[in-house]
Amino acid sequence: LSARTPARGWRGTDKKREMKSAFLSPPTPFFEAVPPLRTRTSSSLFLKAGLSPRLDGLDKPTVWHEFTPLATEHGAINLGQGFPDWDPPEFVVEAMRRSTDPKYGRHANQYARSAAHLPLAKVLAEDYSERFGFCVDPVTEVATAVGCTNALFCALQGLMFPGDEAILLEPAFDIYTAQVKMAGGTPKYVPLRAAPLSGYNHTANDMFKIDFTELEEAISPKTKVLILNTPHNPTGKMFSREELETIADIVKRNPQVIVISDEVYDHIVFDPIKSPHISIASLPGMYQHTLTLSSSGKTFSATGWKVGWAVGPPDLVRAVSSVQQWVTFSAPTPNQDAVAACLSQAKEPFGEFGSYYDYLASEYRRKRDLLSGALCSAGVSPIVPNGGFFIMGDTSEIEFPSHFMDEITVAMPASPMPRDWAMSRWMTQEVGVTAIPPSAFYGRNNLHLAQNLLRFAFCKDDETILEAQMRFKTYFEGSST
Repeated sequence: LSARTPARGWRGTDKKREMKSAFLSPPTPFFEAVPPLRTRTSSSLFLKAGLSPRLDGLDKPTVWHEFTPLATEHGAINLGQGFPDWDPPEFVVEAMRRSTDPKYGRHANQYARSAAHLPLAKVLAEDYSERFGFCVDPVTEVATAVGCTNALFCALQGLMFPGDEAILLEPAFDIYTAQVKMAGGTPKYVPLRAAPLSGYNHTANDMFKIDFTELEEAISPKTKVLILNTPHNPTGKMFSREELETIADIVKRNPQVIVISDEVYDHIVFDPIKSPHISIASLPGMYQHTLTLSSSGKTFSATGWKVGWAVGPPDLVRAVSSVQQWVTFSAPTPNQDAVAACLSQAKEPFGEFGSYYDYLASEYRRKRDLLSGALCSAGVSPIVPNGGFFIMGDTSEIEFPSHFMDEITVAMPASPMPRDWAMSRWMTQEVGVTAIPPSAFYGRNNLHLAQNLLRFAFCKDDETILEAQMRFKTYFEGSST
């Protein structure tokens, strides 16, 4: 822990709490301690160092490299990165045990079929056949990968030609931009616009709207891919049927465009009646235009298992499996086998709930409400998510010392430092709670849209969220007296 102890705020509490905060923040991986490059490296220097020009600018430290070590250094409650801080449920652990123990006869300890472990492909084909309303072939229309990130990488490498363009709806998960560039493509950004709303208790669906004229104008003959994410990270927005139908109409008028739909939060949905999860591939005429991606990590609280998949027509799925066979060859067989069992078991009653999926959504809804209350105690207005496990908070009512915006870090997306980036650094150091600045998810032209926002994760145990609330109250109530 840092030896620095402010005169006021959360660090004025007892030593026991400081020790607890050190436990709540994850340790800094060794690679994050390596001094990063201070300037953007030119292509000529890349060649001298033996690195491909495709990595030009992508070696720069990211938001994760900056804020995870900063949280650790200052003993802050880390509500930044999106991974659960609890173990998977027992039926998930048991599934892995059975997949690796020979006495259960799963035969899952050797290489899997490169395209997909067939038991998992069959379960996925059954699930998506039910979702889409027509038969999905497990052999030709399902591919698995080492997480959804790897499935996306394989898809972009397999589909994009040098000079192709990809439409990203901002704020967009930062991996999308990097992977488009690594595939030789050019990202084009279309931001979700904040609706002019007054008062409090707005949902992400209310707040974040897409300008469809702006979307269609961004499409050119070079556009190859549109990456859609629903439920959306970082906003928690879920695209409605009407919105998806409008996107589908635009794609049909531009038939060279392939939709890659990232749906990793598809089972974390808080009002399935008013705001259900809808796969764009299920809309009339869209299956042939869409590659649907998802994974098991968020659903089963096992992000380290890294099992993802792609479902779609054979020509699009082949783009994933053709790259996969030359990269990782296959995802780990025991992991795939265990996920197949988990997906089947998850439909069964779970405790007092009709299924594990019902329990999952209910538990995250409760945690969402718990963190929303904690944010209100800090003067942060939560933009209540309709799905996923992140909350965007409006910080426009909070003032903080302006000198934080004069700081320079190697990961910051622009100079001078954007307000949200500076606020997150201030909140980490002075309040003792870490959020992620959403400017990390915008291109340079739209950074201003993030200036009054922060992203908080509620995939944390109650003790962690309540500790964050206590620190908010300690700091802000103390500041007002």
